[in-house]
Amino acid sequence: MTAPRADKQPVSLLWWLSAGAVAPAALIVNVTLNSSAFHVPFFVAFVGGAAQSSALMLILLSPTAATAMQFLAVALLSVFIPPESVSTWPLTVPGMITLIIYIGLLAARTAWRTAVTSWWVSILLLIVAVLLDPRGRSVTDALLVLILYPSISAAVLVATLGSRYWTTIRRQLADARRDVAVEQSQRAVAEERTRIARELHDVVAHSMSVIHMQATSAAYRIKDLDPETRAEFTRIAAGARATMREMRQLLAVLRDETADAELAPVPDLSRLGDLVESARAAGLPVELHESEAVGRVVPTESVALAAYRIIQESLSNVIRHAPGARTEIRLEVDGSELVLQVVNDAAPQAAQAMEGAGHGLHGMRERVRLVGGSLAVGVREEGGYRVVARLPIGGQE
Repeated sequence: MTAPRADKQPVSLLWWLSAGAVAPAALIVNVTLNSSAFHVPFFVAFVGGAAQSSALMLILLSPTAATAMQFLAVALLSVFIPPESVSTWPLTVPGMITLIIYIGLLAARTAWRTAVTSWWVSILLLIVAVLLDPRGRSVTDALLVLILYPSISAAVLVATLGSRYWTTIRRQLADARRDVAVEQSQRAVAEERTRIARELHDVVAHSMSVIHMQATSAAYRIKDLDPETRAEFTRIAAGARATMREMRQLLAVLRDETADAELAPVPDLSRLGDLVESARAAGLPVELHESEAVGRVVPTESVALAAYRIIQESLSNVIRHAPGARTEIRLEVDGSELVLQVVNDAAPQAAQAMEGAGHGLHGMRERVRLVGGSLAVGVREEGGYRVVARLPIGGQE
């Protein structure tokens, strides 16, 4: 996960206001102190101070031009600082502070490679200015600045880049959480629509077909029907046909017509291995334990689907609320019941968050109720969270 290229970011009004406030203040301080305290000729102090201060604003438009202007001002001032002045040669104190601020702005506004390269170049510039000084000053005279500037500027550089990096991570995590929430919401809606469509098809549509068949065949099954009764059966059959047409239209709306849902296999216990592997790929340490008896039983499709979805939702809750918590899945057969447990070692705060998971737990209870089973969930006394479901292998009778 890498930090974005900040030099591609639009310049906000806040940046302009900040630079507009710092640059004039830096200009006044640089010109005044460089000429009075460090005895730099006023014209040179003004040109150097103006260049350093202007670079703080120019960086918002052209970092390359701003860096060149900043370094030229530093080179100019290093030459004109008198040897006899009380100085931090080859920089003045306000000049060094302005240069450090500039490096920090580079780290905040440009790619990290650009900022680090400019920092190295600034250090090399100071070394070259010391070695090629036309006034014959020695390296000893510049030792204080050659220690202070790299140390302070490096700290500012690392702090700014680190802040940018963690801000980017937090933003990406927030985006990921939002995407997961949206996906889960859409999945819940899609699953509910599919469940309603399946129930309508399996129950209501089937019942209407039976009614239509009985009303149509009544004239052949029942002897001596009077015309009025025969007409009534005909109207019932016509009403059943109209209801079935409307039912088919409703099912088309509820189902996703872009994909053939009947061709997609319904998840069952045979796909638990893939589910566990996907959870491990997401960074969750999870173990699956199945007793030998589980492999010998053949639960109904509804029970197998309920078991799969309960385990899936339990793992999703752990990933959401306690990422990294060790999780164990156990499947056993107890008489005529399939018993599944999902236990994790979540911290107390995360376990409490799972207790209030909301729609996920409601969905589990609904699935268990539909197959005639029982569900027990809650925080463990020894720590973590437990989900225990007991499902009749043959489904609800």
